[in-house]
Amino acid sequence: MINAGLMRGLVIAFAIIGYAILANYTNQSTHSATLGVLVALAPLILTGIIMTWHATRRGYLIATIIVTTSLAWLMWPMLELHYGWIYWLEHESLQWALLLTFARTLRQQRQPLCTQLATIVHGELTPLYARYTYQVTVAWTAFFALMIIISTSLFFLQPIAVWSIFANFIFMPLVAVMFIAEYAVRKIVRPELAQVNIMDAVRAFMQHSAHRH
Repeated sequence: MINAGLMRGLVIAFAIIGYAILANYTNQSTHSATLGVLVALAPLILTGIIMTWHATRRGYLIATIIVTTSLAWLMWPMLELHYGWIYWLEHESLQWALLLTFARTLRQQRQPLCTQLATIVHGELTPLYARYTYQVTVAWTAFFALMIIISTSLFFLQPIAVWSIFANFIFMPLVAVMFIAEYAVRKIVRPELAQVNIMDAVRAFMQHSAHRH
């Protein structure tokens, strides 16, 4: 039998890929305005449903959803003309969230995010390892800043079809390449740290965050 965790991961992966294909289709076609709005709003709708499901005071969220839905209905013709902006704002929000997640931990008196992950998995770090994880946090911060610049430039300077290819099919592979590049650099520059598995650290951090809540 297929492991439940693996099955869940496959379902999520196929959903993400399917959404990317559908979103790109609506951005490439000139006859899919209604579908474009619906697909663009889908992540927001799903987020609203999840928040309502887990909320202890659902009345406020339900009222917000009703008001938002009413506004969307009234503004539907405009949304059909400019649904590409919804895609872009969602994509930029994701990138900014990732950028700030790393960047805010680089402030004084804060522990860099990659240092936090490594500490959760391995306990107290050596000064050499701590310095390396600081540098990796800086690298991820710079990476997401670059992604924001590229995405914004493509959206405003190129047809939306070009931006859509980047947002739906290039951005996530670049994130994967960043993981691979970091491991390759670590293996060359800090071979004593090459056995560290970043995914173990991510899983530990997620579990740690879940226990805190």
